[in-house]
Amino acid sequence: MELDMYAEGLLQSYEHPLNKGRIEKPQIEKHEENISCGDKITVYLKIENNIIKDIKFDGTGCVISMGSAEILLNELKGKNIEELENFKKENLLETIGIDPGPVRMHCATLSLRAVKKGIFEYLKKEPDQSTKEL
Repeated sequence: MELDMYAEGLLQSYEHPLNKGRIEKPQIEKHEENISCGDKITVYLKIENNIIKDIKFDGTGCVISMGSAEILLNELKGKNIEELENFKKENLLETIGIDPGPVRMHCATLSLRAVKKGIFEYLKKEPDQSTKEL
């Protein structure tokens, strides 16, 4: 029953995203694709004083990839860059409330991969191992 509740939350986030769109002149703009299924996402981050002031996404994909993006961006708004740098796949899975399984994991982590790679590029740092594994 709980899985149905979480799946419903994912579906609602997919159907009614509040963070979908673009940001004019973002500090970070990062595009990622899931070549195995065709999901595509671009994330936009506006950063002030190392705090995520605004974060949006644009893209196309399945309920898991786009719903997860919406939920993730809600979670990250207002956080500082260090918190984003340390945000891991396990944090995302806890946030979205479902384990998509090995076949759909790339769908669920697409937005996190884009955000984290964008953060590391912004910081001019090499991505950490957990980011490389997304």
